[in-house]
Amino acid sequence: MKKSIAWILALMISTAGLAQQTPYEQAMKSNIDQLDSMMVKGNFLELAHNFERIASVEKTRWLPYYYAAYCTVVNAYAEKDNDKKDAIANQATQLILKADSLLGKESSEIDVIKSMIATSHMMVDPPSRYMTYGQDASEYIQKAESLDSTNPRPVLLQAESKFYTPEQFGGGKDAAKEYFDRADSLDRNFKPETDLSPNWGRSSIRYFLSQYK
Repeated sequence: MKKSIAWILALMISTAGLAQQTPYEQAMKSNIDQLDSMMVKGNFLELAHNFERIASVEKTRWLPYYYAAYCTVVNAYAEKDNDKKDAIANQATQLILKADSLLGKESSEIDVIKSMIATSHMMVDPPSRYMTYGQDASEYIQKAESLDSTNPRPVLLQAESKFYTPEQFGGGKDAAKEYFDRADSLDRNFKPETDLSPNWGRSSIRYFLSQYK
């Protein structure tokens, strides 16, 4: 009997919490909860469109544009046709610039997305584009880290870059390990400002660290 009462009380508390969320918060949370699994499911384009629809209603909020940009640049990463990558990355640029404008101040999280966009442009032709887009990607990451040294996402991007860079150029699996370890440590202690604030990357960190076991 006591267990039944406790379960009912827990359910009432949970339901009350959901009822207190606005439609905006409910829609955002529903899509944010899918971010860390989107590379497995391949639904990044669907999520990008979902966030854009939210942004079309909540025109003064920066986070829907931020997440739409993030999902769009992940789509650029996944695109196998190099002839299409630039156009997708340009769409991500428009979205992140809108987020940047609405936020109205420097942001580590926004610079992370700008670095990803530069990287996606570079991936079209790394030998010829590294000196431009590669440098841009590196500068945005450095700025993101300086703006928030507790943010695990700039370190995660550095780790992934190291992991996929050939050993003869200072990269490789072994060179990336310390960065993944640092990203993992930061992630375990990171406290997002709100329930809707950026907090993605945990599944990627765990995936790469599993490669060392």
